[in-house]
Amino acid sequence: MSTYKKEVGTAVQNFAGDYTGAVQGQLWYNSTAGSFQFRSFTTAGAWATGGNLNTARADSGGSGTQTAALCTGGESPKTGATELYNGSAWTEVNDLITARSQLTAVGTQTSSIAFGGEVPSPTAITESWNGTSWTEVNDLNVAVRNTAGFGESTSAIKAGGFGPGVSDYSTGVESWNGTSWTTTTAMPTAKTQHKGIGQVATAGLIIAGLTNGDTQTSNFFEWNGSSWTDGGNVNTGRNNFAGGTGSQTAGLIAGGNVPPGNTWTALTELYNGTSWSEDADMSTARQSLSGLGTGSTNTAGLAVGGYNGSYTNATEEWTGAGAPVTETISTS
Repeated sequence: MSTYKKEVGTAVQNFAGDYTGAVQGQLWYNSTAGSFQFRSFTTAGAWATGGNLNTARADSGGSGTQTAALCTGGESPKTGATELYNGSAWTEVNDLITARSQLTAVGTQTSSIAFGGEVPSPTAITESWNGTSWTEVNDLNVAVRNTAGFGESTSAIKAGGFGPGVSDYSTGVESWNGTSWTTTTAMPTAKTQHKGIGQVATAGLIIAGLTNGDTQTSNFFEWNGSSWTDGGNVNTGRNNFAGGTGSQTAGLIAGGNVPPGNTWTALTELYNGTSWSEDADMSTARQSLSGLGTGSTNTAGLAVGGYNGSYTNATEEWTGAGAPVTETISTS
């Protein structure tokens, strides 16, 4: 017999009154009112058109926030172009030292690292951004492209990816301490073209992607700073989508490739720390885009560039759901 704990992973909490700390979709028992209640929002989220990139591209690295973002590298063809976003327009600044696509970036607009990628084979190159220019720093231990990461410029996690060989899907995880990379606990399953979410290196998510045999997956893993836990599934398995927005308990993913047929999509999903829910679609379906929005919530972010038959310079801005409200479940 199925139970709430079996399906969701946690028991229903007993709370005296309105549980103001509940996240979207969370259920609890209000012992004062004698009823089950859950958290919802007054409005759904929405995407709006933002300023276009100067260089149309796919498979770039993105970091920063909705109003102070960085987009670097990518395929257009292969480029080292770096652009900064101020909430309305992109400005070209100094390029990466090594042009590459399928790289990963974490951090802020003024302090980021970009690692891995393809130039034209998988690379271990890591570069550090100080707000003005890039500096090459210590390489990853293993060359990789289409990896995932989360954290900040001085403390980050790299997980999985493709490489160093031509058919190597990786479970490998490395930890960055601001100076060098150290091998740490491997992921349970090898993945590539997946995404990471998390603003710190001790708490993050690694989501969906491809497993061996180019199989699209919907599962995701949670990282607690030393080990991985199977977190469940997103609603729609996908790869090459936008991640990066939010935290381990409030994430957002959008776009990517979905089965069957590996077609690009505009689907958007939100995470509340327990489960994923579908929300408003992007205006333009696309794959291989960057998602930006460092912070503790999934209420503001960007979906940048990508591919939908041609390279695009489109930017879409995400505005999350409205004010939280408490709903009571009727048992009559």
